[in-house]
Amino acid sequence: MHAIGVDIGGTKIAAGVVDENGTILAQTRRDTEPDDVASIDAAVADVYAELSKEFQVEAMGLAAAGFVSPDRTSVLFAPNIAWREYPLADKVRALIGADDVKIVVENDANAAGWAEFQFGAGRDASDMLMLTVGTGLGGAVVVDGKLVRGRWGVAAEVGHMRVVPGGHYCGCGLEGCWEQYASGTALVRDAQASLITQPARGAALLELAGGDASKLNGPQITQAAQAGDPLAIELLANLGRWIGEGAASVAALLDPEIIVIGGGVCAAGELLLQPVRKGFIDQLSARGHRPEAQFEVAQQGNEAGIVGAADLARR
Repeated sequence: MHAIGVDIGGTKIAAGVVDENGTILAQTRRDTEPDDVASIDAAVADVYAELSKEFQVEAMGLAAAGFVSPDRTSVLFAPNIAWREYPLADKVRALIGADDVKIVVENDANAAGWAEFQFGAGRDASDMLMLTVGTGLGGAVVVDGKLVRGRWGVAAEVGHMRVVPGGHYCGCGLEGCWEQYASGTALVRDAQASLITQPARGAALLELAGGDASKLNGPQITQAAQAGDPLAIELLANLGRWIGEGAASVAALLDPEIIVIGGGVCAAGELLLQPVRKGFIDQLSARGHRPEAQFEVAQQGNEAGIVGAADLARR
């Protein structure tokens, strides 16, 4: 059975035809405008039309960056796209005119996490926590082989657990959320602050940014750390500590077998994962008297949302 997975971002959508083994057979993409939801609907319908010409498609999964309704048809709220109580599945169905195609809306982090659980780093586990470290901090939770969505469809938003009372303001409207300390955005923010407070130590980073601190980005910090720059290594270690300590709090509640880390910062490898593991162990309750979760880097890469959305649409 072929299914289409569509990963909807703020400025583009990526789509692919996926078989039952999680293999992408064909891919395409379209540019979109986050403030024009009708253009997103049209783009999804357009990729369906393109991909269904060659393959018989029985289901389509739409991975959306937002809170998804429990019946998996609508986006209740999205921070970066103008979706508010938006019936995404119905809008797309009206455009594609295919009543026999099952359309399912999934949270994008859930879709990526499911791809890792079924076909990637978590495929041999029964209980998994997936953390996607990007602009924010996305999460997916699998317990006893089942994706945890919660009663209202908005479970596993771990990035919005409050870790610092009165801390950095978050786009969700609260302060001190975990993603404000454990994300690529937090890494860049702290690095840019260091260029001001520690200009001598930040020389290498500033050079990579072309002399403009505002142009500094995450890959440049990783590049500097891999080249041995002490400040960049320290910044990644601080990010890793935040990820690990927060993961220990989640482990106190869920006791996952494996914790999968995804997102662009994983390119830093052990420069990130070593402090993640240390932060986790340092804050793990009953340490030494319980099994410890295994940490792994995500294997599905940028296609995880496509693969996971397609597979979940079949179920």
